[in-house]
Amino acid sequence: MVETAPSAMAPEIGESPAVAARVIRSRPSIAAIAQRLNVEAAPLAVLCGRGSSGHAGVFLRYLIETRLHLAVSASAPSVVTAFRKPVTLRNALFIVISQSGASPHLVAATRSARDSGARTVAIVNLVPSPVADAAEFIIPVEAGTDQSVAATKTMIASMAAGAGLIAELANDKALRSALDRLPGRLDRAPALDWSKLSADLKKASAIFVASRGLGLGVAYESALKLAEVLRLPSLAYSAAELQHGPRAALSSRTPVIMMRLADETAAVIDAVTAELRESGIAVHLCGGPDSSLPWPGDDHPATDVITMLVPFYRLIERLAREWGFDPDRPPQLRKVTWTF
Repeated sequence: MVETAPSAMAPEIGESPAVAARVIRSRPSIAAIAQRLNVEAAPLAVLCGRGSSGHAGVFLRYLIETRLHLAVSASAPSVVTAFRKPVTLRNALFIVISQSGASPHLVAATRSARDSGARTVAIVNLVPSPVADAAEFIIPVEAGTDQSVAATKTMIASMAAGAGLIAELANDKALRSALDRLPGRLDRAPALDWSKLSADLKKASAIFVASRGLGLGVAYESALKLAEVLRLPSLAYSAAELQHGPRAALSSRTPVIMMRLADETAAVIDAVTAELRESGIAVHLCGGPDSSLPWPGDDHPATDVITMLVPFYRLIERLAREWGFDPDRPPQLRKVTWTF
């Protein structure tokens, strides 16, 4: 098909290294927030976000539970907005993630959490904004305005900001060091050509994306972008869950994109990948020594999974134009979701 005109999505993906670098340079201000949060007194952490921001929250869940040893719950804003019931969150760590900073349900959930005694942190692109105003502490990601409906650079910036906060709360020197290397990794990531996915995506009846642990949020994000930008039915699962009920739906027409990180989850990813390939399923693996998709080699799991987004986003944007779609304006969608 003939490509459409150049998109806003492509240059926004290209801004990711600079945006991540700005977030990482804000480490002193993030460290100052971390010192005031008193997570030792927190009974749990609650993460609040929708769409891509919610997927960044899934990534943070695994960082919080593995580094801070706090149980994590996903916020259900409808409890506050539809059912109009307050939730007791005294001393809890409440993190809201929002690119637009304008969604009323996120504002209401954050205000309610703060009123109930939670320590509220907003990881937000736009400051000032209603979400930022509702929180006690603000970590601005300063990615600039998104012209494309599909969030890319703001997703990467939100993940980097969240990882930076957890690194300070946990005094995780290895994660700090990996974040320092992240902009350079992102800068080299556009050279990773994932076009070998193209043929399988074009003929697919559905796409499955799988990972585990720190990679699960990016699996969700990748499936969202496949549906949002390429209009392909797409589902994301933990690689462990993929071997249960969803396994029955896999066939030669349902390729699997597998994201492997060099951590404790790698063995399961390798085993599932081998089993699916033996069954005739097309599996595209990113990460590890046997990566079938171009990959520069493993670094730190928390930053590798952020890096994986760049070649994936670039492929999605290019295929959308090749297939005659506008990657910036998917049908029936808008930047701010006014759920209330």
